[in-house]
Amino acid sequence: MASGSFRFEQFRLDPGNRQLRRGDLPVELNGRYLDALMLLVREQGRLVSKDRFLDEVWRGVPVTDEALTQCIKTLRRQLGDEAAKPRFIETVPKHGYRFIAPVESVDDDCAFPARPASQDLALHEWRRFLLLGLAGTIGGGGAGLIGGIFYGFAGASQSLEPGVGALSVLLVLLCVTTLVALMGAAGVAFGIAGAGFISGHPRRWSIVGGAVGGLIVGAVVKLLGLDAFNLLLGQSPGDITGAAEGALLGGAVGLGAWLGGAGAGTLSLRRHVAAAALTGGIAGILIPLVGGRLMGGSLDLLAYHLPRSRLRLDQIGDLFGENGFGLVSQCVTGGIEGALFGGCIVAAMLVARRRLSA
Repeated sequence: MASGSFRFEQFRLDPGNRQLRRGDLPVELNGRYLDALMLLVREQGRLVSKDRFLDEVWRGVPVTDEALTQCIKTLRRQLGDEAAKPRFIETVPKHGYRFIAPVESVDDDCAFPARPASQDLALHEWRRFLLLGLAGTIGGGGAGLIGGIFYGFAGASQSLEPGVGALSVLLVLLCVTTLVALMGAAGVAFGIAGAGFISGHPRRWSIVGGAVGGLIVGAVVKLLGLDAFNLLLGQSPGDITGAAEGALLGGAVGLGAWLGGAGAGTLSLRRHVAAAALTGGIAGILIPLVGGRLMGGSLDLLAYHLPRSRLRLDQIGDLFGENGFGLVSQCVTGGIEGALFGGCIVAAMLVARRRLSA
């Protein structure tokens, strides 16, 4: 169907000015819901699949089926439609939706007073990008905080200086792990959110975005960390986590966000988070197996290269019958780190996405 303005029953939809009117009165719809209605109207009489809504309306941002259901429910309410006896939007179970009302294309000469729609859309996209990126960053910071508590208590329990000494180990590890997680999450989350600017299949580009963001931040963190140790202590802890680990983990989180929204069936917040936690956990296990290190392995390497350090993670290795923080300990803790990191980032981005759609 041609672009321009459309009329159906008493409604008029003007995509150029991003307006829907019932007679002379405007109908309130947020930007995302208006995009969904425009997609349905342009495809009048044809099925619009759930994947098309996710790709063309939500632009690859991880959302649940509940978000799409709420969108259609709101459109029906504003149009005075009913799901049981549809006049406008027909549900095709397990596949998508179809706009069934006759649609008439009208001349733009009769359009409503113009406003800078393209500018409004660009501002909306940038606002979405910033909000989702910040939400994912905060979510990743939460994962780092949980990891800091775990490693902090493990290190504090072996501190040679009980009391204040053990408390200082806990607080330092809390700060370090949270800061590193925030930086890593910023790269991954903004990379995934940036996939929304790409046309075609932006959900698939979330894998690339997450990987590139993780790679850049991992490289910067490693470079600054090694330089800081060399400057202050005259030696570095060696091959701590860096670009390769960041790229693998970031790509895994992007893959989890994509898998959580792929395919048919009922999507839920738990499914999205579980998918991201699963792929992040698998990446966290693979990284030590191929010679890399995540936070736990980096902390252990730091303690090994700095013998006077009060940090010890041997107690974790004892749980798995290892002498020190060995490969099994690194794989287990890496899997936990990756699962927490991926799950928390995607969960926070989904919550932010719901706020955008509200």
